[in-house]
Amino acid sequence: MSDAVNREANAVVDSGADGADLEVLESEPAFAAEVFGSSIEKARAYVQHLATTGVEWGLIGPRELPRLWTRHVLNCAVVAELLGDDDVVGDIGSGAGLPGIPLALARPHTRFVLVEPMERRVEWLTRVVEDLGLENVRIVRARVEDLEDEEIFSVATARAVKSLQVLIEWVTPVLGPGGRLLALKGASVQDEIVKAKRAIKRFKLTQPVVHELGGTALEVPTRVAELRRH
Repeated sequence: MSDAVNREANAVVDSGADGADLEVLESEPAFAAEVFGSSIEKARAYVQHLATTGVEWGLIGPRELPRLWTRHVLNCAVVAELLGDDDVVGDIGSGAGLPGIPLALARPHTRFVLVEPMERRVEWLTRVVEDLGLENVRIVRARVEDLEDEEIFSVATARAVKSLQVLIEWVTPVLGPGGRLLALKGASVQDEIVKAKRAIKRFKLTQPVVHELGGTALEVPTRVAELRRH
């Protein structure tokens, strides 16, 4: 990392108008380089985008800066082990590019489509993707419900979008045969699975498998509910 980026990474960010509420950007964890490999410099640049314009544009809260790497960027990136190079991944409700951009960095040979309906977020995503030079990423401004017959994904990812039941209803029509939904969830994932029982049966999905990823490196492991279309 250059000296200039180092200074930015250690900068104190003012999250209050009067300067009374200050948050410090989390230092880069040692295992980030292992997760991102040759894309580590782009990952660092993405973190800077989140910490600056991402906060200014309201895509991420300033109070998230002290855990930006571990709770957000790496929390998403560890899901890369569930993807293959031949997958076409639709990141539903991409927002600030989470989990789509960290996954695209960790999986440079996998194709990603960031699906986001809000114009302001799409503009931010476009700027970031262009700045990072992510040739394996394209952006679609749309609601996923409107993409049936227009997009087909082998995998759909979603983080902090909707309940599992709603995600199943939205996403299944854009999954190809054998396609998978990877829903990043919190500690209540099993409760969501129970509530989604009817939707799972209605859309003919396999029973969910819950993965816990990054447990040896992340204080809180990433929980992913994986459902496959028959």
